Amino acid sequence: MVLNWKLGGTLLGLVFFLAVLLVKPIGVSTQFVILDGVIWNAGDSTVVSQADDGAYTSTNAYLAKSGGKYAKSVANPLNYSFVFVIAMMLGGFLSAMARGGLSREEKKMPALWRASFGPSIGTRFLATFAGGFIVLYGARLAGGCTSGHMMSGMMQTSLSGYIFAAGAFLAAVPTAMFLYRQEA
Repeated sequence: MVLNWKLGGTLLGLVFFLAVLLVKPIGVSTQFVILDGVIWNAGDSTVVSQADDGAYTSTNAYLAKSGGKYAKSVANPLNYSFVFVIAMMLGGFLSAMARGGLSREEKKMPALWRASFGPSIGTRFLATFAGGFIVLYGARLAGGCTSGHMMSGMMQTSLSGYIFAAGAFLAAVPTAMFLYRQEA
């Protein structure tokens, strides 16, 4: 079963609206940094510390910024944003399982990829990892991610959200045209 794009878009808009109305705008890239900090702190308990006045800090400058807000999230990861990211992954998995798992067609390597880059699954995994790393690195440099800047930002009529969206498409369209010069 495939969800109609109009219904899917409406449902996504409703979820974003409810998130902003009830809690806060959606943004997820910071939570990957928090997960890294949780893992790091589990191996080295000196990464995050709490002062006598209750304030959190970290030996890592990034986690210590924002008045220790990120360090506090590392020490107490079961907050709305972290649980939201876990729920997104779990929800995607449960949705796929509810419709019987991935179809044979979904498991196949896309013909356009194969025509452009060859049949190697290793190359596809490496390219996917590298692309994800670059996007996440860029998101952290920008202080947010596409869901925070573009989707939540545009929904709140933030000028920076519209500028980010324009920049994302101005970079993505020529990149896709370059990478996929051949047709399947």
